[in-house]
Amino acid sequence: MPKYLNQYQGNLQLLPTLAYIVLLWVLIQLGNWQLERADQKQQLLVQQATALNDSVLDLSAIVPAGEDTPRYRRVTVSGHYDGQHQFLLDNQIHDGKPGYLVLTPFIFSGQTRAVLVNRGWIPLGQNRSLLPDVALASPISTISGRINHFPSIGLLLPGAEQPSAGWPARVQVVNSQVLSEKLGYALSPYQVELAEDQPNGYQRDWRMSKLMLPEQHKAYAYQWFALAFVLTLLFIRYSVKKRDD
Repeated sequence: MPKYLNQYQGNLQLLPTLAYIVLLWVLIQLGNWQLERADQKQQLLVQQATALNDSVLDLSAIVPAGEDTPRYRRVTVSGHYDGQHQFLLDNQIHDGKPGYLVLTPFIFSGQTRAVLVNRGWIPLGQNRSLLPDVALASPISTISGRINHFPSIGLLLPGAEQPSAGWPARVQVVNSQVLSEKLGYALSPYQVELAEDQPNGYQRDWRMSKLMLPEQHKAYAYQWFALAFVLTLLFIRYSVKKRDD
């Protein structure tokens, strides 16, 4: 053994060693998780770009219209609105003002299923007990829009997915299965955001979801890996010391 190594001795202790191993594993797993998220975001961005550039999809021709229908895909639907049974998605803020998103079932032509059409945002009245008038101005046989997920919330309170009695029904969170039971017919597991040039709509400002870019996830991953490297250097510095010490 070289002479300069004789002046050092090991100082491994059980608890510090176990703590180092656990922390190292956690840091590496966090880095790998961020790399996986980067790959997922890259795939999602590709899907979004593809959906926007694809031709318009006729939802009425899809049986059944499942969850694998691309998000943001432009679509047309033939059928009719069920104007007697509408939902008001509560606690929706637009330009700092409270209001509702108006969700109206659109029954597919010749079928017993429907999709909820998001007709846009409407402000809350001065008296919350008085619901806004969301009656349809004219009958429509074909609509156009784009597919999107239902709006989500951070904290899901018990019973938030249950609609109120009567029509239009107020609801805090959209659960298509729960709303299907109230309507008495099947609903697609997504919404169609009504295109801005379509009639019978309210305030519409449809946007893409704000996503963290893949490069940002990779930067976080490199930070976790760097912390793992620094932790290893500190552990070596702690565990190996000069004999004179």
